[in-house]
Amino acid sequence: MTDLSADDHDQPHDLVGIGIGPFNLSLAALADGVHGGLAATFFDQRPAFHWHPGLLLDGTTLQVPFLADLVTLVDPSSPWSFLSYLRARDRLYPFYLAERFHIQRAEYDAYCRWVSEQLPGLHFGHQVDAVRWNAERAVFEVDFTQLDGDGEVEALGRAYTRNVALGVGTEPYVPEPLKLLADTPAVPVIHSADYLAHRERILAAEHITVVGSGQSGAEVFLDLLRARPAGAEKLHWLARTEAFAPMEYSKLGLEQFTPDYTSYFHALPEHVRDELVPRQWQLHKGIDAGTIAAIHDELYSRTLRGGWPDAVLTPGVLVRTAGRVGATRLELHLEHAQQSGRSRLTTDAVVLATGYRERPLGPLLAGLEPYLRLDNSQRPRVDARYRLMLDPSVTGSVYVQNAERHTHGVGTPDLGLAAWRSATILNSLTGTEPYPLPRRTAFTSFGLDGQERHRQVPAPRGLVPLSEMR
Repeated sequence: MTDLSADDHDQPHDLVGIGIGPFNLSLAALADGVHGGLAATFFDQRPAFHWHPGLLLDGTTLQVPFLADLVTLVDPSSPWSFLSYLRARDRLYPFYLAERFHIQRAEYDAYCRWVSEQLPGLHFGHQVDAVRWNAERAVFEVDFTQLDGDGEVEALGRAYTRNVALGVGTEPYVPEPLKLLADTPAVPVIHSADYLAHRERILAAEHITVVGSGQSGAEVFLDLLRARPAGAEKLHWLARTEAFAPMEYSKLGLEQFTPDYTSYFHALPEHVRDELVPRQWQLHKGIDAGTIAAIHDELYSRTLRGGWPDAVLTPGVLVRTAGRVGATRLELHLEHAQQSGRSRLTTDAVVLATGYRERPLGPLLAGLEPYLRLDNSQRPRVDARYRLMLDPSVTGSVYVQNAERHTHGVGTPDLGLAAWRSATILNSLTGTEPYPLPRRTAFTSFGLDGQERHRQVPAPRGLVPLSEMR
């Protein structure tokens, strides 16, 4: 094996990040600002940064304000903020006059790509294969494969580090009944993550079915609806949820995406957390009210000359099984939960807006399996500082990003908590406080102990020395 570079030969890093999505990119950006320097390096097997390229539809926006960039909510003065990006592109005044609080997804992707191209210590085209604990040296060994532009093996390497940050993200989820169809190239069944790459092929189909009631499903359905001729839309939208429901977006409701709520959720018993997460689906699986309105407006506009659009929207439906009909058509076997009835739907193309699941950490962490502490459902235990709970003999830390929904709640994949989580990790890793964090972030007192904790926060009276704030 070759080492990362001659200069890094046998020298352990302070931190190795695995995966360079928005969350580890946030960690890298904030690590760059740690006073005194932090020896950090990050690996990603992709050739460059890309954020959900298959869903960068024209006009679609983030569901969080632009302040939920990589750094601003803990360090507004960072050179890696979204506003710094606009300044570097001479776009501050156009943005100011545009008065946009929610930026387009394509712009967020461009901003993150700008950071990834400027920030030192990021290594794309590097696939991490294994992580092990070297007890003799008290460091983690991170084995990786360096890939060329075509994804072929170019070299093998190993990095040593005192700490690891896992940010491998999520992967598209395909329901079991549709897996065989989705794996057959001749059949147009695609996940919404790949929608733009297959859009023309999908639009060429006579009848199209969208499965999934979340934001992605709504955006895909709206895009298809706008592209089809009035009266001949031939679209069907299916959802398991009981309604095409709006996402919870009230101000007090959004306080469930604050550090205060995250701390409250983490302190709950495991069985309570497991019961709570499914009930909170409307916090993150609903549809933006603006998108719902746009869909209704588009459907309504197609009734102005009489008649109704050839579009069927059916919630409360489960796809039980699916199969091929002839060479190119598909048959979906449906079940309606409330009616306890079953039917069949024949279609020519299916877009699965069925969400994402956390990538399993088992293959990557097989070398650490003897040290891992698991919960009652055999999931990794994660402490309040986002560290995997390991055997005490392991003196280094393995931090996780977007793999801790079962311990930290529905805010886990939310971009608004990215900078706060990254700062929490860096404060833990350094044993200091390079990023002082707020003591309170919500008006809501979550739990009875939250009331007592909030009473202890004094009202501000002028400037307080940083040492006293700590």
